[in-house]
Amino acid sequence: MRTAISERQHRLGHELKKLREQAGLSAGEAAERINMGRGQLSHVEAGRTSIVSDRLRDLCAALGCESVPYVDALVAMSEATGKGWWSAYKGNVGSAAMNLAELEAGATVLRSHESLFIPGLLQTEEYMRAIFANPQLGVSDMDEAAAFRLERQSVLTSENPPEFHGVIHEAALHMRFGGASVLRGQLLHLVEVARLPNVTIQVVPFEADVDAALSGAFLHSITPVHRLSTVVLDHPSGPVYLRDDEHLALYGSMFDRLTECALAPITGRTHATLAAKDSLALIQHLLYTL
Repeated sequence: MRTAISERQHRLGHELKKLREQAGLSAGEAAERINMGRGQLSHVEAGRTSIVSDRLRDLCAALGCESVPYVDALVAMSEATGKGWWSAYKGNVGSAAMNLAELEAGATVLRSHESLFIPGLLQTEEYMRAIFANPQLGVSDMDEAAAFRLERQSVLTSENPPEFHGVIHEAALHMRFGGASVLRGQLLHLVEVARLPNVTIQVVPFEADVDAALSGAFLHSITPVHRLSTVVLDHPSGPVYLRDDEHLALYGSMFDRLTECALAPITGRTHATLAAKDSLALIQHLLYTL
């Protein structure tokens, strides 16, 4: 039995339990169809133990699942070791950070909405250190925490990077974590990282529609098989992972509305667009006031 269960392992079990319930079978009935003990299947569904690939495919077939890409993705989740660059930090950073790094590494699209902070993948080292310095976060090793977050950011410049779309409320651009000089460096960094071809950054102005106020901060990590995507909500007691179809659809629509009420993305300015009221113009105005 596993003593620590990763989000990927939880997700595999969640999907298998969902398939079984959709098939209208009890754990005992489903297990019997593939010559598995009821208790063993219950442990698999809880993420406490693994399941070999052939038996996993047999289980999916017994549960009436005919989607080949979906089943292949479940097998890949089962066979994954969970090891990556983040493994070097095991024991030094929390499980939530490790799960987040693994989610980001497996995503094809990352959609982030933040209302009071710059998204972690876009933060400068000085900015993140100013946040980590807050004793309420309980960061025991700031150097390790900063190094981990900086290495997370390498996903945006990897060989096959995900598309990153960040929608940031204007309020976050006024939060002077570390002081005016740190904020200035952070705003300049936003403009710089927006030049990456896979990065889109928009700012929601104070006068925007109420949708931005009601949405809250979240990350929508989208995988090649969309039904295996995940929404991550920040919470003081730890992250909340939303996996069900209705939640994925809800936050997908919510992000679409946020992009509509946000200013146009940061782009290189031309003479014809110098007078435009867009995300870059707002950031430039804020830089002038610092």
